[in-house]
Amino acid sequence: MSSRMFKFGVTAASACAGSVIAAWSIDRWNSPHVVNNAVQRPPKRKRTLPMRSEQIKSLMSGDEYDVLIIGGGATGAGCALDSVTRGLKTALVELDDFASGTSSRSTKLIHGGVRYLQKAILGLDLEQYRMVKEALAERATMLESAPHLTHPLPIMLPVYTWWQVPYYWVGIKAYDLVAGDRNVKSSYLLSKKDALELFPMLKKDKLCGAIVYYDGQQDDARMCLAVALTAARHGATVCNHVEVKELLKKDNGSGKQVLCGAKVKDHISGKEFTVKAKCIINATGPFTDSIRKMDDPTVKSICCPSSGVHIVLPGYYSPDQMGLLDPSTSDGRVIFFLPWQRQTIAGTTDLPCEITHSPTPTEDEIQFILSEIKNYLNADVEVRRGDVLSAWSGIRPLVSDPNKDDTQSLARNHIVHVSPSNLITIAGGKWTTYRAMAEHTLDAAVKACNLKPERAEAVTSYLKIEGGQGWTPTMYIRLVQDFGLECEVAQHLAKSYGDRAFAVSKMASLTGKRWPIIGNRIHPEFPYIDAEIRYGVREYACTAVDMIARRLRLAFLNVQAAQEALPIVVDIMGEELQWSKEEKERQIKHATEFLANEMGHAINRTSKERIPIKLSKEEIQTYVKRFQLIDKDKKGYVSINDIRRALKSFGDGDVSGEQLHDILKEIDTNMNGQVELDEYLQMMSAIKTGDVAYSRFARMAELEEQKHEAANLKQKISVDRSGGGL
Repeated sequence: MSSRMFKFGVTAASACAGSVIAAWSIDRWNSPHVVNNAVQRPPKRKRTLPMRSEQIKSLMSGDEYDVLIIGGGATGAGCALDSVTRGLKTALVELDDFASGTSSRSTKLIHGGVRYLQKAILGLDLEQYRMVKEALAERATMLESAPHLTHPLPIMLPVYTWWQVPYYWVGIKAYDLVAGDRNVKSSYLLSKKDALELFPMLKKDKLCGAIVYYDGQQDDARMCLAVALTAARHGATVCNHVEVKELLKKDNGSGKQVLCGAKVKDHISGKEFTVKAKCIINATGPFTDSIRKMDDPTVKSICCPSSGVHIVLPGYYSPDQMGLLDPSTSDGRVIFFLPWQRQTIAGTTDLPCEITHSPTPTEDEIQFILSEIKNYLNADVEVRRGDVLSAWSGIRPLVSDPNKDDTQSLARNHIVHVSPSNLITIAGGKWTTYRAMAEHTLDAAVKACNLKPERAEAVTSYLKIEGGQGWTPTMYIRLVQDFGLECEVAQHLAKSYGDRAFAVSKMASLTGKRWPIIGNRIHPEFPYIDAEIRYGVREYACTAVDMIARRLRLAFLNVQAAQEALPIVVDIMGEELQWSKEEKERQIKHATEFLANEMGHAINRTSKERIPIKLSKEEIQTYVKRFQLIDKDKKGYVSINDIRRALKSFGDGDVSGEQLHDILKEIDTNMNGQVELDEYLQMMSAIKTGDVAYSRFARMAELEEQKHEAANLKQKISVDRSGGGL
């Protein structure tokens, strides 16, 4: 045994030494480009953020832009910021909202890619190594540029086979080594006891120990929005809900047709107009090919879309500040299990899919994630389908490189391609490297379109993103003391808006209570307040979906809570945007469809309908009795008036109509506005099996039975039998 241990020790030491030497050697061949910070200085930003109407007016003015960017995701927003800070006249248009596609549906990690480094070292793959090194450098830049929206996150890699301890330890140490002086924090080894202390939910059987390494975490949608807003403050014209209908070309004087602008449509006002531009950048992610074919219908498609589904579970599934990595799932994928905004994210899957503006998660993908995380959690944590609070699918824009003759193999990194008409396409890559991708894209654009920037090189590597300039970790205390906000709300505002949290707080309404003084929550379970909706309109939110999904992250955190908060959100947005009653109804309908199809609300409901009734005879008798107590008129079903009457009897007389409908909808699976007995029994069976975590209707029925029994007991014990005394 000691001989075998010695051999493993020698192997691990040799592998570590080898990876050190390899990394050092490759670094010598591939020295990163360093910007001279002493010479380059970022331009000053504007004090005020232009309103959307002003941005549209600028776009319609007929002035020629140096650069027009199509796509408002991470890459497009990054290109806009890079371009405008170089001194180029810049415009950006986005069909939907900023980060409405893949950029808001990520794993929320800022990472180099542990598994890519493993492949790079074992396969001696220089390209993958360079990709990881660049991503690790960009990881550090993101953490520095937006400290309010990002933070380091320790991630645990549990080891259940003793010989894998040195193997994984060497790999993670190589990850630290490649990051060099841009490393977040050093990784470390844990004993079984220490691992369980830090991650109590972990399965302890056969656990040998664990390795903890660090990556970054972010609020992806707000990060993308902050980059776009930073570009706007520097003078870029950025407009969401503006669709490119046609690309325009002209003769460049030598017989070559080059792009000179685009016909666009503003979906908010319905107006169509032309935007002139010397250079057009295609940064549309999964929709890359649609713009490329708008430029040249004969080009071959290069995008190979892949669906990645994530689910959100309650916060008690993971510690507040420790993630988990499953390095090898049953089908060879990697699953992350991460705390995020007081909930837990689990994912992701990787399956080929169709390109669509409305990707939807499937029940099979949700069940796959649930089954995988069960393997790592102890018996006390019952992984239940009913605990899935929301689920979403993001489309990864994997691409083949059109610059190479062999276009069959997928590019591991991003690619920048210049078409004969000077369409600059940036595709592939990942969230972490958005800034570097933008820099490479603008370098190519300047060269291909003969642009004349004030600054030849990018300055974004040391530029603070919107909200990051005056942020400090203890800034929330000033919000509590100066404005009278709840501590939880103040912390949320500071992390979401940075130094702009003071501007948000000034818009908060009085609560009418002794404490908190201001800040009415739009949902009791989350720290989002009314002021954020008003401020969100100033951040170019145009629809209810823009608000609940990307200005606030409620749709991603809890789809049911988002549905419940929707009427308040629409009312406040209606005040700000002067919506009519019909427009408010249209917004609620559209947002409800979004929550149902794209955030997993419909599939959560469908999963309940598929559950067979598994109740004992005694349980069925109990639930039938409860149902009949609520159905006092013996109609055979429970109506919304029955629910109102029951709640009033418990002292809840101030329940709103919307809340009553929400209670009804969570159990009314056939959507006929009433609850039948079989629906109630199915719900109780689902609660028993764990497919549903909680039901307010079920709790109401239980309380009704308790009240009925207490009343019967009071009747049975008469004054005569009690003796009439004390």
